[in-house]
Amino acid sequence: MTLADQVGELLAGPRPLPIVQAGHPVLRRVAEPWTGQLPGPLLGELIEAMRETMHAAPGVGLAAPQVGLSLALAVLEDTWVAGAIAEARERTALPFRVLVNPRYEPVGERRVAFFEGCLSVAGYQAVTPRWHAVRLTGQDETGAALDEVLTGWPARIVQHETDHLNGRLYLDGAELRSLVAPSEATRYLGDPTPARAATELGFPLP
Repeated sequence: MTLADQVGELLAGPRPLPIVQAGHPVLRRVAEPWTGQLPGPLLGELIEAMRETMHAAPGVGLAAPQVGLSLALAVLEDTWVAGAIAEARERTALPFRVLVNPRYEPVGERRVAFFEGCLSVAGYQAVTPRWHAVRLTGQDETGAALDEVLTGWPARIVQHETDHLNGRLYLDGAELRSLVAPSEATRYLGDPTPARAATELGFPLP
């Protein structure tokens, strides 16, 4: 089955799109680079369906492998809410955007750690060190080149979604002693940093 056939079959099904969970092989494959495999209208419909699915989840990013497609494509959007937690995380508004064949590299050596979750590891959270700043390259959905530096929470989102396209889940780099089950999801929810969790659960912070 061609990629176009897979996308057509997926889009003919229910909305929001089903999100595959950890254990599905597509999440552990390096995604196929975008080389124009889909006609423009079909690509546009897929992007809109992924955006709808991201909003419904709700989440701040969604990569094509998370809906079962091995394609180097992701959508991002974070409707930032101001407050102490957002300030501590350097979480700022991230308007809707599409990443095609994205890559990132660290800018500087600073790493920061916060609780992170994933729509494909439903309900669980773990503290995950990430680069504070990254240089993002790739294209958008029109083929326009991307080359920019992001910091704080937007940089974390870019790293998380780009990792999906390389067969990585956030748990691969997380402090596993920090893993929080769905039943404990609110325990550290109000903390601006994971410092208390580090003390109580016994894991290091960068």
